[in-house]
Amino acid sequence: MMRSPARLFVSACATALLFAAVPALAQTPVLTQPQDAALALPRPQPTIPAPTRATFPGVIRYEADVTDRARRIISVRQTIPVPAAGAFTLLYPEFLPGNHAGTGPIQLISGLTVTAPDGRRLEWLRDTIEPHAFHLDIPLGVTEIEVAFQWLTQPDGGAWRVVQTPNIVNMQWEKAILYPAGYAATGITVEASIRLPEGWGYGVALDTVSNEGGLARFAPVSLYTLVDSPMFAGAHYRRFALDADGPSPVHLSLVADEAGQLQPAEGLMEKFESLVVQADRLFGARPFDRYEFLVGVTSQLGGIGLEHHRSSENTLAPDFFTRGTGSLSSRQLLPHEYVHSWNGKYMRPADELTANYNVPTQNTLLWVYEGLTSYWGEVLAARAGLAGKDETLAGLAGHAAFYETQPGRQWRSLQDTNNHNLLGYRVPGQWPSWMRTTTDYYDEALLVWLDADTLIREGSNGRRSLDDFASGFFGRLDGEAQARGYTFEEVVAALDAVHPHDWSGFLRSRLDAVGPDARAPLDGLARGGYRLTWVDGLTATEKQVHTGWANDFQYSLGFTLGANNRIGGVRWGGPAYEAGLGAGWDLIAVNDRAASAEVLRQAVTAAKGGSDPIVLILKNGDRFRTLSFAWHDGLRYPRLERIEGTPDRLGDILAPRRR
Repeated sequence: MMRSPARLFVSACATALLFAAVPALAQTPVLTQPQDAALALPRPQPTIPAPTRATFPGVIRYEADVTDRARRIISVRQTIPVPAAGAFTLLYPEFLPGNHAGTGPIQLISGLTVTAPDGRRLEWLRDTIEPHAFHLDIPLGVTEIEVAFQWLTQPDGGAWRVVQTPNIVNMQWEKAILYPAGYAATGITVEASIRLPEGWGYGVALDTVSNEGGLARFAPVSLYTLVDSPMFAGAHYRRFALDADGPSPVHLSLVADEAGQLQPAEGLMEKFESLVVQADRLFGARPFDRYEFLVGVTSQLGGIGLEHHRSSENTLAPDFFTRGTGSLSSRQLLPHEYVHSWNGKYMRPADELTANYNVPTQNTLLWVYEGLTSYWGEVLAARAGLAGKDETLAGLAGHAAFYETQPGRQWRSLQDTNNHNLLGYRVPGQWPSWMRTTTDYYDEALLVWLDADTLIREGSNGRRSLDDFASGFFGRLDGEAQARGYTFEEVVAALDAVHPHDWSGFLRSRLDAVGPDARAPLDGLARGGYRLTWVDGLTATEKQVHTGWANDFQYSLGFTLGANNRIGGVRWGGPAYEAGLGAGWDLIAVNDRAASAEVLRQAVTAAKGGSDPIVLILKNGDRFRTLSFAWHDGLRYPRLERIEGTPDRLGDILAPRRR
């Protein structure tokens, strides 16, 4: 629901009443009634029309020009029909799909000009409550308007993600479009086109009508479909068929910084083909008429992993395809985003299925939207051969260790972390172990879903699993499917249909767990045949998974050693915290030796089982400190250990399905 401008007056009056009850103070400002908006603005500000089921009359013609790569400016021109003379409001998208928050970068929109067909300027008025809205007063006889503006995309080191490089453009329509208020996104039709550098190729889940002289034109689609269909375009482009023969073909469109990065290593594409097969076996149907993995192998384009119904935006390291491997998280990225086509796009939490992009989102079920997707993303990566079992287990050990030792559950539940994006889009904090963060509704929720899967497998003697929930709840339709919302009650009912249990109590006890006695949801590991243990040395595989292991002292001294020996990631309640240490200090020496991560590891190892303290000298600006740590348990890294005599249900979960 749109916030009403009347709230400004109510708030001011409430403030006046509050201060009226307080005795007068010297030099207290005199509060006045709110000024008349008609005097404060060039003209009265109309109410923003709420979205309705009505179809917007006519087709919006849209053209973006992305050829100004040197200045990274995207120029946009829209021709928008107007239904009638008088008040007409245009909206810039605020609540962007997949961001779970109001992140539309309106700060980067500049040069907005509106004209009538005869060239007359029509001056716009920005809404004072909803600054993403622009009010127009349409003269009699004007049936369409031309809207022009620039999206001033950012360079390296800017506050926003880089979407343009010399050889790649990531066109995200929702960040460079205005649309009429009063309509649902599905009720507005847009005929889009884009001018690209001559000779560039592109991947997009839209139907190309023509592509001549660098101008690509697309068949008309709803605003909803356009926003859900981003483009990766580049000078170096190649398209791979992962399953081109079926009624819902799947392709991978690859752009790269350099032409040589387009050649995949032997066997890599077969793993992506296997991903498609394993997803079919998990869900049983494809909720799309086509799917495009949009992938950039680049060190210049901003990093992204963003889901869409018929495509996804993904960036990987420049050598990912040529080497055929990368970090575990990079190999799990495409499986994660692919799962989102089922969970998050076709089916999504009802409170995130809003009418348009200026209706506030709610995030009560992000633990399903992201947490369940994370679970199946990691499972599918293993089943497709993109990740080995031992690697996946090492990753799960990392999740389990973090939440087993996380103190933030003492005051904040997993359920409340679903609101984290609404409090500031993925804003990092100095104390993530205490604050709790966006990561929790991904990774802790993943452990909840592992708990559910192993409970079903145990209770049904292996006859049923969470895979049955996947096909029953998300695999209902084959081919293109209209998005629909789900509720907590529907999730519970679908789980109960697979295996009768008190699923509401099961989920609520884990989502709402808070307080000094609250524990991490690790029962799924034990039912899966594993327990969390601690070791002082890692295998080669574990080192590849935990890429920052050499600087990681989280589970011993309670901090991470960053670049230039900078202390960071201090764990709330850990030894460093209890010694009064916070982020921002530089480690200068360890036991009278010049500091380095290796020297610190040696010192922690030498102190194991002894009585001598570990002495650190630290510096912050012109201040120095000497701290002594009575830590004698050595280095600690997490590992999952098989529980002898129990079924290896985790192994069964990660094994590829044969049908």
